Amino acid sequence: MRILLLSDIHSNLEALEACLAEAPAHDVTVNLGDLVGYGASPNEVIEQSRQLGKFFVRGNHDRVTCGLIGLQDFNPVAGLAALWTRDHVNTENMQWLRELPQGPIQLEGVGGAQFVHGSPLNEDDYVLSEEDAAAPLLASSLPLTFFGHTHLQGGFVSAGNGSEFFQPDYSTIGASESCELALEPEQKYMINPGSVGQPRDGDWRAAFASYDTDTRMVTFHRVPYDLRGAQDRILAANLPVRLATRLAAGK
Repeated sequence: MRILLLSDIHSNLEALEACLAEAPAHDVTVNLGDLVGYGASPNEVIEQSRQLGKFFVRGNHDRVTCGLIGLQDFNPVAGLAALWTRDHVNTENMQWLRELPQGPIQLEGVGGAQFVHGSPLNEDDYVLSEEDAAAPLLASSLPLTFFGHTHLQGGFVSAGNGSEFFQPDYSTIGASESCELALEPEQKYMINPGSVGQPRDGDWRAAFASYDTDTRMVTFHRVPYDLRGAQDRILAANLPVRLATRLAAGK
């Protein structure tokens, strides 16, 4: 089975459309959460994502938008964006967000893999370091976890009682590129496809990944998109200017 992995779109329609235009052939799409927040196209992103398939886990921005959690853990800019999103998501899409499942989930026919937003131990955990990854890797009975939340493309592989970090090696920051990772047997992995709509690894390009269960090959992808268009939407919506400028820096 060929799986398209999307995460952290954050209402960035331009980035989502660029990823879909260059996505390889796939059988199913799995979305790792945070469809909304930050950007200015929440309804368009939700509706296009719903057309791609039925496999989703909820993110913290999805939950705050539909009132399942409060704003206390959100910084002021994220909080303002969440309030704006609450006011602009339509009734049908709001109910759909409210019903998104908590991860981890598994797919029928895809053995040995689970899909989460933050961590299989806690959907809100940020797995940013080798220390963060050690506990979920050791605790998991499954060799492969796909996760989002951090907006950092790459991941972790088990190493003794700890883990080692890895990330794709690209040669440019302006063109479409891909980077393959062959999964080794007897190893456990936590893999982040990166953020479609708001990368934070210093690369402004939209990020996603694909996974072939037959070859056990993960392919990371980066694609340029209409950055100015996404920024103009944010500014026209009177969202915080920082949400537009940070897109160009990939931070």
